[in-house]
Amino acid sequence: MIYPIVVYGDAVLKKAAVDIEEGSIDVKQLAEDMFETMHHASGIGLAAPQIGKSIRMFVVDGSPLEDEDMADFKKIFINPEILWEDGDSWTFTEGCLSIPGIREDVTRPSRLKINYLDENFVEHEEEFDGMRARIIQHEYDHIEGILFTDYLTPFKKRILKGKLANITKGKCDADYKIKLPKKR
Repeated sequence: MIYPIVVYGDAVLKKAAVDIEEGSIDVKQLAEDMFETMHHASGIGLAAPQIGKSIRMFVVDGSPLEDEDMADFKKIFINPEILWEDGDSWTFTEGCLSIPGIREDVTRPSRLKINYLDENFVEHEEEFDGMRARIIQHEYDHIEGILFTDYLTPFKKRILKGKLANITKGKCDADYKIKLPKKR
């Protein structure tokens, strides 16, 4: 099932998500749906809040990057916790399915260690670096209620204010179905 992507301005994107209790939902089906939704939108990562579910889960698939190192990077992260981040910080232009049409430079540490459960609720603790770490950091931010635009300078945020306001109204170009924030 392909879900609509929740866009900028929806409260679900700005609140910390809750842990998933084993057996409370069908995480395998949800993961399958999230991968289908992400691939349909040409994404490389998707967090549950981006489909309107405030739970601590995200999926990643680096294979569309056509980088040999990313070909086998397809994972499901349930109730993840980043244990540490370090390494040389590096800047890369990030985009987000929930903020269509906007890409900006974000600086992040190059390495991390994360503890998470897979779709079978088996615990893992792994280290990632480079682009793999960046994708995880971006998606992890989503389950913490953080968007990549939160890392921008006040000046840059002022420049983007109009574009962001347009996204909340659905005035944006997305090649996938979006879900607008509820009117207050």
